[in-house]
Amino acid sequence: MTDSPPTDLPLWSLHPQLEQDTETIGDLPLSRLVVSNDATYPWLLLVPRRPGASEIIDLNAEDQQQLMTEITVVSQALKAITACDKLNVAAIGNMVPQLHVHIVARRRDDPAWPKPIWGAVASRAWDAAEREQLVAAVRGKVRLLGTWGPRHLAR
Repeated sequence: MTDSPPTDLPLWSLHPQLEQDTETIGDLPLSRLVVSNDATYPWLLLVPRRPGASEIIDLNAEDQQQLMTEITVVSQALKAITACDKLNVAAIGNMVPQLHVHIVARRRDDPAWPKPIWGAVASRAWDAAEREQLVAAVRGKVRLLGTWGPRHLAR
């Protein structure tokens, strides 16, 4: 007898568009936490690692509660790190069918304020050091705020 998982279970993977548009920060108990490649806004996404999920209602009740916990912790972390004026939190998914939640730090002086960020300005690539600084801050803050163990958000 082996401890390997059943082969008939669908495997989860990050949607190719999200793979292209983000960099991984780490995994929380339910979700992969990623940062958008667009440096115009501090922009994180939570992607629940559940195959086939496209809506929050596709998650079971326990996973829905866990997702809300993760949204809360990541939102608190991003707000503390950026001192933003407003957080935009949304599970839109019109372009990418895989369930994902955007958490965007907004400032009154950002280029799209007060309108939505999509299509407002051309995206700006991250300076590598600038992105790493944000990622390190998010990892530290989320680990501190979360109720999960130290293995979460490891590099």
